[in-house]
Amino acid sequence: MKPVFDQNKIAELKQLISSKQEIVITTHHKPDGDALGSSLGLAAYFKAIGHSVHVVVPSEFPDFLSWMKDSDLVTDFLRDSAKAKELFKKATFICCLDFNDPRRVEALHDTLVNATGIKLMLDHHLDPKDFCHFTFSDAKVGSTCELVYHLIDALNGTQLIDKDSAACLYAGIMTDTGSFRFNSVTPTTHRVIAALLETGMRNDYVHEAIYDTSSESRLRFLGNSLLNQMTVKPEFHTVFFEATKEDMQKFKHQSGDLEGIVNYGLSIKGMKMAALFSERDGIVKISFRSKGDFSVKALAEKHFEGGGHKNAAGGRSSLSLKDTVAKFVALLPSYLEELSK
Repeated sequence: MKPVFDQNKIAELKQLISSKQEIVITTHHKPDGDALGSSLGLAAYFKAIGHSVHVVVPSEFPDFLSWMKDSDLVTDFLRDSAKAKELFKKATFICCLDFNDPRRVEALHDTLVNATGIKLMLDHHLDPKDFCHFTFSDAKVGSTCELVYHLIDALNGTQLIDKDSAACLYAGIMTDTGSFRFNSVTPTTHRVIAALLETGMRNDYVHEAIYDTSSESRLRFLGNSLLNQMTVKPEFHTVFFEATKEDMQKFKHQSGDLEGIVNYGLSIKGMKMAALFSERDGIVKISFRSKGDFSVKALAEKHFEGGGHKNAAGGRSSLSLKDTVAKFVALLPSYLEELSK
């Protein structure tokens, strides 16, 4: 089933974009494939209908996403905050993609919240905050890129999606659905993929660009994580990884190098939850994954200032890496019954 958008809001949005707007599209801190793909895909549509469009990200994105068309035009707030602030100041329309809470943009927060342009949220995370005039949110949809396609469809503009923007949208759908293996994939998802392929987009090229362009240091970092930094707690059906500052320096860590490591934990037979703890930006960032009915979203919200999806969530801790891991391990007995189902 397609997401059901408020038709009154769609009509209002059509009226807004019927005249030229100064548009800024932004997404969450540390953009992934869905964040950047949805931003560039929507930007291409708005450019095609005559608007002035800029994409601003709160921080750098992984190099393995730099093949996306116009990724070289993206403004990184941390690298050029003056330019980013000026773009937000001039913006008459601001699109917030792939995040449900302005806190997810971190350093960009005040600039976003204080901007006077009309705001739109397009997102697939649970519990969206009420900070935008337009809110199109559906947690049943597996990716924001899929939602972008449906929004463009609701605006009667899918004929303007060319192979380059289709590749951006395909990348986000592919990565956020675990290459189409998560239960968030629906018949509608595959119909969207079919429409994107009909533009002439090469899905094999997208897959290779994302998954087959690792640096030697990234692979060695992965090997070290699996060999030396993985802890298995079979009694709790849990596995976790630690990414220390020392290891990230040793293996020349780049943005995106941690992508996917946590998923290896769930490939171990009998594991229901996996976590990755990494020392970054003066705090400990945590990625959680789970199988079945166990909600890592609930765990992250309750104990680690986080949130996300039922089976894929994130959190953070101001404790040291050692103390954060100790806190997590101490919580496991209280979740034993849920993890044993």
